[in-house]
Amino acid sequence: MSVLRRRGLVFDDRGSLGIAGAVAIRPGGGPARLGVIFGGPSPEHDVSILTGLQAVRGLSGATNVGAVRPLYWSKQGEWFEVGTGLEAAGFVDGVPARAVPLRLVLGGRRAGFAVQRGGRFGSKGDPLELDAVVVCCHGGPGEDGTLQGVLDLIGIPYTGPTAAGALLGMDKLAFSALAASAWLQMLPRVPLFESSEEPSFEAPYIVKPRFGGSSIGIEVVQDFATAVARLKANPHLKRGAVLEPYRPELYDLQIAVRLWPEPQLSSIERPLRANDRAEILGYSDKYVGPEGMASAPRELPAQLSDELERQIRTTALEVAQLTGVRGVARIDFLSDGDGAYVNEVNTIPGSLARHLWVEPPVPFTRLLMDLLGEAIARPSVAFSVAGADGSVLRGAGSIGRKLA
Repeated sequence: MSVLRRRGLVFDDRGSLGIAGAVAIRPGGGPARLGVIFGGPSPEHDVSILTGLQAVRGLSGATNVGAVRPLYWSKQGEWFEVGTGLEAAGFVDGVPARAVPLRLVLGGRRAGFAVQRGGRFGSKGDPLELDAVVVCCHGGPGEDGTLQGVLDLIGIPYTGPTAAGALLGMDKLAFSALAASAWLQMLPRVPLFESSEEPSFEAPYIVKPRFGGSSIGIEVVQDFATAVARLKANPHLKRGAVLEPYRPELYDLQIAVRLWPEPQLSSIERPLRANDRAEILGYSDKYVGPEGMASAPRELPAQLSDELERQIRTTALEVAQLTGVRGVARIDFLSDGDGAYVNEVNTIPGSLARHLWVEPPVPFTRLLMDLLGEAIARPSVAFSVAGADGSVLRGAGSIGRKLA
């Protein structure tokens, strides 16, 4: 049994979630109370639902796990608790039937999720007692640090990246600059504005949303003028865009990595395109299937040379350590079969990358338990007021004088 004791939780060496006898979560102790957050106002809303429903199933009935509360974040930004037995079809028309409206309370002893009473502007309802939550949001505010910052403020331990780590993973330009500073091999990547000058690398190009996730909004263009024109025509580029050289001979390779309870890498996957003539691995290639990412066509484990596999594994671990991976992340590469270029880090991958853990196998429930163990043991943030002792205020004098 591990010595981990935070908020009354204990994780043993089998990934089983238990309750510490010395520090009870609530009077009398009891099974852990967990939440699963999914959905959100993001282009990847639908995929997030699939991942969330899988996580709910994976946690339900696990050892020493009590209530598992599915927390649905709608496209409009509203919160609901939904049933644990729902299927994806229940969300096709929006909020499922019999969903319970929730409110998110920031600050005070009642901070957290609470049942909404008396309509949208009604009185405060009963708070949801949650010991930790699994974050299953892809893209948008669920993966760019926004949600993570809110959870930090209300003090609920959560799985996956910190607010800073999430933003770094979402910002393709910032990530590439960091990777380049560590001398990791990447294709050139530059910001694209209407006033930009033509880059030093040759056409054709790939235009990508700077802050987008997955393959949404990515386009291959044949010349620089077309790339600039796409800034106004492609809605996914409104927050910013980056430009890279398009290399048709390169194909995708992906590997999952986690640093808790110890550094571990999954098998390497080569995703396959449904259409051999497609220029890039598209959104539908990844996610349109009965199990989302888990049912996409692939070569797993990918058939690689020993040297290429060694390069990918070594580099993936470097990326994970460089970016401070928390939870499970997927590192994406581009390869010509001989070498590999780092492409991006996906801090909350589809299906939480569960399908990649085949050699060695990691059961999905075990993976989820480890994520929760890390959420408790490695707090995402530790706020401090050290130094705020009032000495500056006592010697400040008149504000009016400071403004003069």
